[in-house]
Amino acid sequence: MIEKKKAPKLRFPGFTDDWEQRKFSDIVEIGSGMDYKHLNEGNIPVYGTGGYMLSVDAALSYDKDAIGIGRKGTIDKPYILRAPFWTVDTLFYCIPKIDYDLEFTSCLFQNVNWKKKDESTGVPSLSKVIINNVKTATPSLDEQQKIGEYFSNLDNLITLHQRKLEHTKDLKKSMLQKMFPKKGEKNPEIRFPGFTDDWEQRKLGEVVSLRGRIGFRGYKESDLVAPGDGAITFSPADIDEMGNVSTENNKYLSWTKYDESPEIQVNVGDILFTKTASIGKIGYIKDLKEKATINPQFALLTPKENSNGYFTFLSVRSVSFMKQVRGITGGSSVPTMSQEKLKELVFMSPSLGEQQKIGEYFSNLDHLITLHQRELEHLKLLKKGLLQQMFV
Repeated sequence: MIEKKKAPKLRFPGFTDDWEQRKFSDIVEIGSGMDYKHLNEGNIPVYGTGGYMLSVDAALSYDKDAIGIGRKGTIDKPYILRAPFWTVDTLFYCIPKIDYDLEFTSCLFQNVNWKKKDESTGVPSLSKVIINNVKTATPSLDEQQKIGEYFSNLDNLITLHQRKLEHTKDLKKSMLQKMFPKKGEKNPEIRFPGFTDDWEQRKLGEVVSLRGRIGFRGYKESDLVAPGDGAITFSPADIDEMGNVSTENNKYLSWTKYDESPEIQVNVGDILFTKTASIGKIGYIKDLKEKATINPQFALLTPKENSNGYFTFLSVRSVSFMKQVRGITGGSSVPTMSQEKLKELVFMSPSLGEQQKIGEYFSNLDHLITLHQRELEHLKLLKKGLLQQMFV
């Protein structure tokens, strides 16, 4: 029987030798973290399973970098530790031996399904024995360094996009505070040029038409059909943390049920307000490629001509507006907000022209956040795929 060649699907040019089977005990020396409370404050970082914690005046490793991996709790997120460092007692530190590249070794750790190595029936945990006995395969040091450098650059790119995403989210959070009036005030801290008039209090019912599924027209499981045989029906699960509404993996409602309920047929610019159970999930319909409707958990808010839809969407998602909602629904076992009560809730609003400026600004900011998220997800998927293809 011919032995199967031990080589990955993807390799850098010039490397053809088989990879050799090893155990992690051949590759790393595992050290145990220790309590740091007896140490003084200093400039040496202390790491736990979640990353950096604080700094002290002593190190467990002064000159050798390592890979940190959780001994208890979070055991599936290994990461590189740059010397000098100290680790807590729930984090092992694994120092590569001679002829093993740090970045490559880090990839080996990332390629293991550590949850399957969990030896506890309670809090997830690993032992030195478990880690040392993990089998893998490694190439020459030269090939390790090529692979390690590639993934290090990819990680840096992922970190860069993560920072861009966090920065844009922080900017949005800051501008939401500065471009909307604080409690008891009639003007925001930051305004677009040319707008000076006081903001005025408005009831939601004054600026939107509220619609919902009429009780006797509620649908049953038998009314759900295959994609393409009916209209998309949105549920709270389709709304993400930013209020984007997904049109993937939705349920579809028969055309008969869709046509008999025109009062809840969804259009671009509508706002989906969850009025039952998952109250607070609010979505904005930016575009639609096919006809759509809603399930009974929603109230459908259609902005009137005197209001900008995206500005209204931001207003009903605000902390002050949701505080009013919770004040009405907070005591219920299954929170429910009636459409009549929803109409009476209030928020501060400027002229239509200023609303449009604010709505456009935050719509563009949300679009930028979505682009950063997609690029980050793409890079993470790329890394995941390459980890599978560039290792044995």
